[in-house]
Amino acid sequence: MSESINLSLQNPVDKYPQPPFNKQPQQVPGLASKMDPQPDHGETSYKGSGRLAGRKALITGGDSGIGRAAAIAYAREGADVVINYLPSEQSDADEVIELIEAEGRKGYGIPGDITEESFCKKLVEEAVGKLGGLDILVNNAGHQQAVESLLDLTSEGFDETIKTNIYAPFWITKAALPHLAPGSVIIATSSVQAYDPSNNLFDYAQTKAANVAYVKSLAKQLGPKGIRVNGVAPGPVWTPLQVSGGQPQDSIVEFGKVTPLGRPGQPAELASIFVQLAAEDASFATGQIYGAAGGNGHP
Repeated sequence: MSESINLSLQNPVDKYPQPPFNKQPQQVPGLASKMDPQPDHGETSYKGSGRLAGRKALITGGDSGIGRAAAIAYAREGADVVINYLPSEQSDADEVIELIEAEGRKGYGIPGDITEESFCKKLVEEAVGKLGGLDILVNNAGHQQAVESLLDLTSEGFDETIKTNIYAPFWITKAALPHLAPGSVIIATSSVQAYDPSNNLFDYAQTKAANVAYVKSLAKQLGPKGIRVNGVAPGPVWTPLQVSGGQPQDSIVEFGKVTPLGRPGQPAELASIFVQLAAEDASFATGQIYGAAGGNGHP
């Protein structure tokens, strides 16, 4: 009896670009449009099936990287989406809004600095106003700068990492809670750095560990209210965060080679996780951290 071949199968090893990559330094926060190769956020590959029809989502860092992939997927699953980003990322954000609207969904961009408490409150107020409510909150935006020695890590740099990665989710979540009805979801982007920190990401790794505690503590607090809280812990993913100082340029050349697949992940490869955690059929998932590190990492 002859063996049948499933022509739909695709080898994950060579599905996306592998190192070596070119050095490509960018100023913080970086633009996806300037990366080589261009990241795949699911612009042409993600296919929706109505899993989030009628939902209303706010995604921080939604202009590029993992946040962009989530925004595209959410729109294709039927949700209306507000993305937040820094003003310097407007060109990337415009592309995302266009993709959301192409699905017949409402898409809005609200630029601003989430390291300011007053803006975080304003962000939620404006998002609720534009969407007519809110039931999915994705705290995804992050700040990462590689520093080889603790002696070279400034208080200003440490403060920016802490404010972006810990304070901002606190401020935004606190502002959003009064608007979240039972059935709503909160999703945080943590990192493999929370479990296996690199020596040059001393401050970033601590914030990502804090994001894990954020998920597990808040899930216990909000579970009785019918609000689920989960997180995603990515490994090396090809995003502007990495080329704009998140990794030394020498590391960019071999970025992702340490994974069993021998390459970095693409944002599009994580989109379905964010959809699953937001969908109704994941109703028993709360307080969970979903790993997406290409074979490395702990969760």
